[in-house]
Parts: sequence; C-alpha cells; structure tokens
Amino acid sequence: MTAKDVPQNVSTLLAGVAAGDTAAADELFPIVYDELHRRAAAYMRRERDDHTLQTTALIHEAYLRLVRSDDQSAQFRNVDHFIATASIVMRRILVNHAKARQAQKRGGEVVTMRIDSVSPLFTKPAIDLIALDSAMEDLRDRDATQHRIVEMRFFGGLTVEQCAGLLKMSPRTVYYEWSHARAWLRTQIEGV
Repeated sequence: MTAKDVPQNVSTLLAGVAAGDTAAADELFPIVYDELHRRAAAYMRRERDDHTLQTTALIHEAYLRLVRSDDQSAQFRNVDHFIATASIVMRRILVNHAKARQAQKRGGEVVTMRIDSVSPLFTKPAIDLIALDSAMEDLRDRDATQHRIVEMRFFGGLTVEQCAGLLKMSPRTVYYEWSHARAWLRTQIEGV
C-alpha cells in the first residue's frame, strides 16, 4: 500500500480505531483489506496444506482482535503501522492455532511453517512454528529492539526503511540489528 492509495481521512480513522470507535473500524476495514489479504495469503502459503484455518477467517479474526481490543493505549502512526500490527496479530493467531492442534494430538504433532521464502538465512525449508514462537519470546527478553524489528520485518512485512521510521533509528542500524537477530534466531531454532 502506498501513500497515494491511502484516503485523506485515514489518520482520523486510525485515531478513531485506537479510541474504540467501531464506526471508524468499519470504515477502515475496506481500505486495508486488500493488503491484509495479501499478507494473510502469504502466511497461509507457508502453513501446512491441510490447515483448517482459512485466509479470510485469519484476516477477520486478526482485524477484530486489533480493533476490538480493550487496550486504549494502541496508537497507530500510519496505515503501514496498522497493517504491520495486524500482521503480527495474524502470527499470534497462527501460533495459538498450532499450539491448540499440538495439544489435541497425542504424541504432540509438530506444526511447521514454510520459512525458505521469507528468510534465505534458514537452511531448512520449514520450521516448527511453536519453536519459532518460543525463540521470539527469548529474543524479546534478550533484546527488545531486535524482537520488534523481527516482528515488523519478518511478520509485519515492513521494509528496513519503514522500520527505521517507526523506531526512529537509522536504516543502517535497523539492518544491522535485523541481521544479528536473524542469525541468533537461526541458532536457536536450527541449533547451527
């Protein structure tokens, strides 16, 4: 989504969503739907073939969690920030879905996610989604900035420049932190 694609009143709508205005949320949804669908579809392509969650359901669940949140401190700087946050919520939904599936299965079936198209640094084409989530939690405890960058880049789909703008850092610093975080995650997940 580019700046020219965003209607003039989107800032007002984002402020309304953050304040809990359901009318603003309803008006914002068609504006961001195509981009959310693109990102949800990319997530679902990385999931196993027999996944029970559908792309549309993932979009709607994430959107509802985001706009119906009781967290009144959620402020969205712009539409990119909103979409990146929605993408992170989608990841959390998929992780929760994977944990529930694993709990239902005797023997603890490992739920994997295709990762080779997202980060060529990983040597395995698919990784355990729950292991990735656990590594992300460890990364958050280890380095909150790197955790945020990974969320925004890997799960939110933002560019280095977009992350730099949101985090008020130089693009070079974001790239450096992104590289180190990916390498650390790889050692945690693949044991390399």
